[in-house]
Amino acid sequence: MTQVKGKRAEKARQTRQAILLAAQALFVERGYGATALQDIADRAGCAVQTIYFTFGNKRTVLKELADFTIAGDDQPIPTMQRPWFRAAVDATTGAGLLSELVHGAREILTRVAPLAEVMRTAATIEPELAELWSHDTDPRYTVYAAAAEAFVTKPDARAGLSAQDAADVMFGLLSPEIYLVFVRGRGWSADRWEQWTRELLEAHLLAC
Repeated sequence: MTQVKGKRAEKARQTRQAILLAAQALFVERGYGATALQDIADRAGCAVQTIYFTFGNKRTVLKELADFTIAGDDQPIPTMQRPWFRAAVDATTGAGLLSELVHGAREILTRVAPLAEVMRTAATIEPELAELWSHDTDPRYTVYAAAAEAFVTKPDARAGLSAQDAADVMFGLLSPEIYLVFVRGRGWSADRWEQWTRELLEAHLLAC
């Protein structure tokens, strides 16, 4: 019986992932408003009733897709407990922290940046979507604030630099908007963006 339940759970997980990946492709290709749940079901190879049963509505599909895309998997592990983030804050130097942080951000932005535009547009179509991401503090800023708190304790951090100033610089330079300007708008490779961003952060945040 346990084995049967395990197989069912795995099948449900696979179906959920297929739906999210289908939604991601269609939202980016066509836009949120032009994509129907039936389109997602057809792309995912499942019945539309399965989407209703699993997610309830298209708004929830987009919300859970955002969470899935940021994480890169369906494991319920917060960003600040992810190995890449722990490696960053545990680095012995500020330079090491920035290297790990920018690389981790690059991996996330590669996945998330195209969806960020979809989310902004979707919120204008369905105002209820804005409530799904309503927070007193941007969760992305919370991550960089934690990184900045660790950064200012490193021996090579610029003297007199506050954690708030460091967090502001990280939050701004590691934004989806700036990533898209260079990678999509100017045709930079992700490698080039990563190197440029790391060097710019080093110039602003590390001791001379």
